[in-house]
Amino acid sequence: MQRIRFTAARYLGVPAALIAVTLWSSAPLLAEQARSVSALALTTLSLFAGALATLPLGRRAPALSCSLGGYLSVWLGVPLLILGAVSSYFIGMRIAPAAEAALVTYTWPVLFVLLSQWTRLGQVRLKSLTGALIAFGGAALLLTPQAGAGMADTSLLGYGFALLAALCWALYSWVGQVAPIALTPRLPRLLLIAASLSAAATLWLEGGITLPGATALSAGIALGLGPFGIAMVAWDNALRRGQASVVGSLAYGVPLLAAALLVVVGISPLDWRLPLATVLVIIGCVQASR
Repeated sequence: MQRIRFTAARYLGVPAALIAVTLWSSAPLLAEQARSVSALALTTLSLFAGALATLPLGRRAPALSCSLGGYLSVWLGVPLLILGAVSSYFIGMRIAPAAEAALVTYTWPVLFVLLSQWTRLGQVRLKSLTGALIAFGGAALLLTPQAGAGMADTSLLGYGFALLAALCWALYSWVGQVAPIALTPRLPRLLLIAASLSAAATLWLEGGITLPGATALSAGIALGLGPFGIAMVAWDNALRRGQASVVGSLAYGVPLLAAALLVVVGISPLDWRLPLATVLVIIGCVQASR
């Protein structure tokens, strides 16, 4: 009976992770619709909207009693990780090909699973590493048409920002898993702090914040409500209730769902890569979660 309960507990976070994955898959399309807004201004708008979307959660946040180091790690370290992840993601998609930069960012589940196993077990399991590589290979199939294109210096810089976003997301997920307190009840204030830091950076570097057009404004608000609001709450709950290898491997579905969404709206054509990539990602997720 105990083994059955333990096995079931591993998958308690799967529904919440699927909600987060579905919402995150809309981020590339929404970011493209808000392309007229600068990356930092879009970061500020999205994080403020995310703070408002998660505001009801703050009512049940208990007082934080810990050392000064723990206090700073929660109220300064976590907002900096959120700010770094979101702003670097937007910047990378602006100065490098959006699809390729997004794929680089989507490598963060690999980093999260490997970091989680290394800190928990002192080693990385070969099955998890193999599954991660298979799933990543499936996602990489979506970029085969761009493989032969030349790579400019600006693209390299964009990929660097995308990799920084991946590192920030991986560290944020790891902190959410190992922190002695739950981040979800404190998420509104964490997002608000990150948004305030982003607003300060926007005012300093760009000289001001202008109100975008209706389409860009709606897209920025939708980014905050979904991918950087509700999705983060769902992901934090998934990390708390599920196993890291299972939950982390599900995030490989983000680029596939994002590509399918672009096909549905008519931006990208449907070809053989999408179903084959889907099969590889499913195989990789199963392998990584064993």
